[in-house]
Amino acid sequence: MFRPNRFAPALLAPVAALALGGCGLNSIPTAEEAAKARWADVQNEYQRRADLVPNLVATVKGYAKQESSVLVGVTEARAKATSIQVGADDLKDPSKLQQFGAAQGQLSQALGRLLSVTENYPDLKSNTNFLALQSQLEGTENRITIARRDYNSSVQSYNTLIRTFPNSIGAKVFYGAKPMQTFQATAPNAQAAPTVNF
Repeated sequence: MFRPNRFAPALLAPVAALALGGCGLNSIPTAEEAAKARWADVQNEYQRRADLVPNLVATVKGYAKQESSVLVGVTEARAKATSIQVGADDLKDPSKLQQFGAAQGQLSQALGRLLSVTENYPDLKSNTNFLALQSQLEGTENRITIARRDYNSSVQSYNTLIRTFPNSIGAKVFYGAKPMQTFQATAPNAQAAPTVNF
């Protein structure tokens, strides 16, 4: 004798699995973890810069004693930048990212002043150690820019995923997902092109 009620749970399980899969149940944590990994890349590049700065300062000190205020400013900015930590749990807190970005922006400005020392002291330009460190620092700044761009792209993908149907259902019901914050410029008038004077 055929009993349809006995087979109902067995038939509902695959249907439920397909419905949950359609809600982006697996893609949401995947996208979130990808964004967190990109943030770790950003922190890695900032750490690389923080590790290079003491070497750069030590080299420059030997050649630019007149510019000790600039060097002190770089050292202080580095100390402040490395004291503010943003973990994966803080990526949804705009104020934490703003503090982190502001500290890193101050370090970038201090490093810019340091690099301008080469224009005032020609003997620094001929020093191969200084040039090598300067090249490393410029490369690091480029890496930071790329890491921040990649992080913002991952955050955009994650935020789009949790806000679009049907993924938004699984995001809210199962994960309580909230949008992540992108990395934003903290320097005043960052959108304006800098003026270059020779």
